[in-house]
Amino acid sequence: MVSIATWNVNSVRLRADQVVRFLQTEAPDVLCLQEIKCAEHLFPHAVFKEAGYAHRVVHGQKGYHGVATVSRIPLREFSRHDWQDNGEARHVGVELLGPGQGLVLENVYIPAGGDIADRTVNPKFGQKLDFLERMTRWAGAIDRPTLIVGDFNIAPLDCDVYDHKALLKVVSHTPVEVEALNRFADAHGWTDLGRKHIPAPERNYSWWSYRSYWRQKDQGRRLDHMWASPQLAPQSRSHRFVEDTRRWEQPSDHVPLVTEFDL
Repeated sequence: MVSIATWNVNSVRLRADQVVRFLQTEAPDVLCLQEIKCAEHLFPHAVFKEAGYAHRVVHGQKGYHGVATVSRIPLREFSRHDWQDNGEARHVGVELLGPGQGLVLENVYIPAGGDIADRTVNPKFGQKLDFLERMTRWAGAIDRPTLIVGDFNIAPLDCDVYDHKALLKVVSHTPVEVEALNRFADAHGWTDLGRKHIPAPERNYSWWSYRSYWRQKDQGRRLDHMWASPQLAPQSRSHRFVEDTRRWEQPSDHVPLVTEFDL
């Protein structure tokens, strides 16, 4: 079995102790991090090496965005795509070389898209839709077993948010974003592992705003995802979200997801 996790950690240096705590308690073989918020040379490599994650691939930038994949399994960098088309560090792909050899693992941080769901007045929303379009073109040409994980910043199903009707005009759950994500899904026949193992309409949130009393109101959204290619999906055996991390002191607003594969 190979276990793979994903987590928008919202600053890897600020929350390095929390990441180590997660690695110790959940023990994934591979962890994909998003929003690491540091340049590559400032990534806390020593922290992960000491925790037993000797293999690391980092695509970072100063202060914003950034992704990293850390692993107990040997791996190599496979690709970096600029789906944002502006140089931002939002993707890195790796290939596993040990257990699960040959699997391509794509780690992505899709833009949030700003506050207004109209590309004519909000360029960030247009950039998000264009990002998804570039990803969709890429997905149509995939010819290897692939897992894409990360912060998609879209909750696609009605039950993926705490109030579907109230959020239809709120960026992350608008019909235009959901349609764009569905086109991406269809381009490669991806399986949404979160809903394979936790079927709709079961609660399956991964994000709660810092602005709300999340414990009392449970105003969550399912923004983080793990999607498997048709060859890989049948090999997934379990999937969970680790909500306890949201209760830790000064937590990320996202929680980790973990999927186990029979590889």
